[in-house]
Amino acid sequence: MEQSTSVLTNVEFDAEGFMVDPHAWTPQIAEAIAASLNITLTDRHWVVINFARKEFEATGQPPTLRRITKATDVDTKEIYQLFPGGPAKIAAKIAGLGKPTGCI
Repeated sequence: MEQSTSVLTNVEFDAEGFMVDPHAWTPQIAEAIAASLNITLTDRHWVVINFARKEFEATGQPPTLRRITKATDVDTKEIYQLFPGGPAKIAAKIAGLGKPTGCI
């Protein structure tokens, strides 16, 4: 755990814990952010994370929960299990993106 969180030492986050520069993101950073949130990433997490990154590249915005569930094979129930406590927000954090619009 010690080593994975050291990856975050030079990463800049805003007051809410979102990465300031999404272009500085790497899969190692994703693993470290997830670990700090007590989430162990699985292939199903990566479906959502990779989709979120692609969506951000295309639109400049992190996807909403609705967009994730419509465009991937991850349904609402599963995404809440994968990213408990606010799936669109937590997925965006791990994907190194800003806070999705519509999230409180």
